[in-house]
Amino acid sequence: MKHIYNDILTSVSGEEKQLAVLIDPDKIKFDKVSSFINKVNISIATHVFVGGSSVDENATGILVEEIKKHTQLPVVLFPGDVTQITGKADAILFLSLISGRNSEYLIGKHIRSISKLKETNLEIISTGYILIENGKETAVERVTGTEPLSRTNIQYIVDTAKAGELLGMKLIYLEAGSGAKLSVSKEIISNVNRALNIPLIVGGGIRSKKQLENAYNAGADLVVIGTVFEEDESFFDELKSPLSGRHFPKGEK
Repeated sequence: MKHIYNDILTSVSGEEKQLAVLIDPDKIKFDKVSSFINKVNISIATHVFVGGSSVDENATGILVEEIKKHTQLPVVLFPGDVTQITGKADAILFLSLISGRNSEYLIGKHIRSISKLKETNLEIISTGYILIENGKETAVERVTGTEPLSRTNIQYIVDTAKAGELLGMKLIYLEAGSGAKLSVSKEIISNVNRALNIPLIVGGGIRSKKQLENAYNAGADLVVIGTVFEEDESFFDELKSPLSGRHFPKGEK
């Protein structure tokens, strides 16, 4: 059995940054999975995340099964709904949308997921999910009926993240959203980083190696990239070799 969360903690303590490639079951053609995962394998990616805001039932399980035929990387569910839970993955980010006030995405759907989770051996990693304003409406906003936090109210974002940690979350995930115009700013990342004693994930709007490095330098422990690979798989070519200074200081806590 894999210990995904402990491996993340080990990487954080060793100041080694991690990268997850997010695959949306609704946005990848099944016959392209093998070649896509082969590119993931020769990149610096450390995890494969699978999920989306709205995915057809059973599509996630079929996709995860195919992905695992082609990689030894841990496959982690990033579910938008209970229907995306499959025991074929290694772990699940048990996401609570703490930036919103829709009780369904704070606790409601989690309750309904328990009967399915009990039938799996998934490693369950509680994650405080914070949606940050990015300049356009995202699928997460539409599906959850919640508004993102203002990118200018940094203290409120920091306090929300810290509240998630004190509630017992194991990870905090700052999300600008799929296809974001603006990624989460360095200022937001660095301020949240300094406030937390748990790992920090950052995703949304990262489309270049420079943006990736900026997120790491600001304090992200794990960065998630999805849309850029959907639009241009050649971006993998930029990530075949270690990023300049991939070992970044975590920052003072």
